[in-house]
Formats: sequence, structure tokens, C-alpha cells
Amino acid sequence: MSNYEKLVEAWRLKFLEMDKERLLRILPELSLEGEYFALSHYRRRFGVHSATGHIVPLEDNAPVSSYTKLNIYTLFGYATPEARLTGDFVAFADLKDASPFKRAFDQSILHPLAQTFSGKEEDFARACERLGGRKLPGSGMKYEVDAFLCMPVRFLFWDGDEEFPAQANILFDRSATDFTHVESVVTVASEGMFYLAEAAGLELKGSPLFRP
Repeated sequence: MSNYEKLVEAWRLKFLEMDKERLLRILPELSLEGEYFALSHYRRRFGVHSATGHIVPLEDNAPVSSYTKLNIYTLFGYATPEARLTGDFVAFADLKDASPFKRAFDQSILHPLAQTFSGKEEDFARACERLGGRKLPGSGMKYEVDAFLCMPVRFLFWDGDEEFPAQANILFDRSATDFTHVESVVTVASEGMFYLAEAAGLELKGSPLFRP
């Protein structure tokens, strides 16, 4: 069993001990559908089995990555009753306690995202739209995508030219760290990067991350 699998298993066991009624109260997007607590992550529907805690896809048969499982479990584990969307979108480093992780975030997520879609602006737009993204005004390609309904993420992309390479950024509602741990925000962003590349049919370039 890999370290990621061990972590997923530890969180599965934590889920079994959680107050499920509390989760339904503080996460309105969460619903009880038969034996599963259901919610969407980047538009893909998942169910967490009420008796076993195992996470399964509800609308397809594709594998579920450990990152996605951890994103769901940590949302359950860290969301606070007071958490509310603010409408104030900031860069990752401006989130509470996030600045020490900025360099790694840029190198493992922002730079690879820009490299992957360099010269492929239309592919970026289509990928965002396939994930339910809403186009935002302004220069470049800017889309707001729901990682979870309580955690909208803004993906920004500017294609390169002869003088400057392509650039990307990811913005989060300032409340993101009220819904999950700051290190889990990194995982939410990385899954967004993987889902976008997958939706565009592109191989991710330059990322040191392995998607377990």
C-alpha cells in the first residue's frame, strides 16, 4: 500500500466517525442519495458510502484518484460551520498560512499548467467549459470552475508570444481555508490542473506531481 493509499484509508476511517448530520448542515451541496453521501468535484459526481466510507464515481466507471478522495475527505474534516463564500478572490499565497508553499505551488502547478496549454488557448477554454466553467471578463482566458460548490476556483491563462512565455494563475475565494486545510487547497488546485488537461485531451507538461 502506497503512502497515499494509507492516507486515504486513514481518512476513510475518520469519515466513519464523523457526525453525518453535521456534514449535511454545514455543506448544503452534500446530499444523501440512497446509501451514498453525494457531491460533485470539478463537475464529476461522487458518492461516499454511508456504511463503509468508500468513495465511488456515481455517473461513470473511471478510476478515482487518491487526490480526489483526499479532497473530499478533507472537505468533510475541515469545513467549519462559520465558513461562507466571500466573493474576494486571491492568489494562493494570499490565503491564510499559504505563503510558505508558494514556491512549490508555482513550480508544480502554475508553471506546468501554462506549459501544457501554451499555444492552445482554445483548448484551455473548451476544457474549462467541459468542467462547467463560467467565462469571466478581462484580458486572457479566465474561467470560474467549481472544485466544490463551496469552493469556486478561477483559472487564468495568458498565451505566450515571441517575447513572453505563456502564463497561468489560479485564484481562490478567501474562504477556501475555512473549508479545508491549506495544504489540501494545493491538492484541489492540482486536481483542477489534471482535470483540465484530461478534458482537453492533453498530456500534462513539466509537472513533478504524480497523480495517484
